Amino acid sequence: MANIEKRESADGKLSYRVKIRLKGYPTQTATFERLTDARKWIASTESAIREGRHFKTAEAKRHTLAEAIDRYTRDVLPKRPKQVRVQSAHFAWWRDRIGARLLVDVTPALLAECRDELSRDRAPATVVRYMAALSRLYSVAVREWGWVDDTPLRKVEKPVLPRGRVRFLTDDERAALLAACQESPNPYLYTVVVLALSTGARKGEILGLRWADADLNRGRAILHDTKNGDTRAVHLSGHALELLRDLGKLRRLDTDLLFPEKTRPGLKPMDLRAPWESALKRAGIEDFRFHDLRHSAASYLAMNGATLAEIAEVLGHRTLAMVKRYSHLSEAHVSSVVERMNAKIFG
Repeated sequence: MANIEKRESADGKLSYRVKIRLKGYPTQTATFERLTDARKWIASTESAIREGRHFKTAEAKRHTLAEAIDRYTRDVLPKRPKQVRVQSAHFAWWRDRIGARLLVDVTPALLAECRDELSRDRAPATVVRYMAALSRLYSVAVREWGWVDDTPLRKVEKPVLPRGRVRFLTDDERAALLAACQESPNPYLYTVVVLALSTGARKGEILGLRWADADLNRGRAILHDTKNGDTRAVHLSGHALELLRDLGKLRRLDTDLLFPEKTRPGLKPMDLRAPWESALKRAGIEDFRFHDLRHSAASYLAMNGATLAEIAEVLGHRTLAMVKRYSHLSEAHVSSVVERMNAKIFG
């Protein structure tokens, strides 16, 4: 029930102090200059309490976005070590831009302004990552902290992402690049590039390989340091497997890494940026990144009849969305499937 207490100050000014007591809930109090405002507050507050909305809103009025960011970076982000460096930069921007705002004042309209500001000098995919970091914070603030009732980002549209890049090596480019890698003074470049082309693994996944994860007898390697956090196995065969067997004969004893840095002990993988760029230059290949070796592997799979599901499994994608960019390369395979089906049912 609610109680309104009329008060008069020394100068004769009236005010109305309200107390709401509902069984099982803390007492809520507020003071108003007008009786009508006091009664409206009673009606809305009692309704919000019964519907479970009031106390979440109260927390949102009590905490700023900066406080939420500080708590998230202290308690939650360290549990995701791979995201610490990048997301710390994202949160620093949000903190500087609107950190002083109370959570209740961080509206979809305000976040849309921030999105547009980010979009002025950042690519759409980068803006999406900034928004995704804040969205994860709000998810925790809703589920675990009870600081907000819902995430305002739900009502903010993300930038439209351009179609995924598909840049793969032609036969001539592949031959030129492999020749340049073989001529490189770096002892690991050629093997790493062959592995990338034959398995579709990312550079970080390959460079993070350890001998304990490479089963050369069974022809497979286990990747632990993957982008989505899942452990997956890659198949090793042919030239790639031969190169790893040769590498195993010369492996260093001061490290378990397949491709360690030069210093002793080799605690970190070797940095291949400089030798990679030199090889590209010698091969005369332009507009090509190391990650495009992964696209090349996927494209070769598609052109050799692999289904999108098979490509997704090789690359370690959880859904088919990321591999649909290769669908046009497997049209011949799809055509043959349709032809076989028609021949079977119509003769």
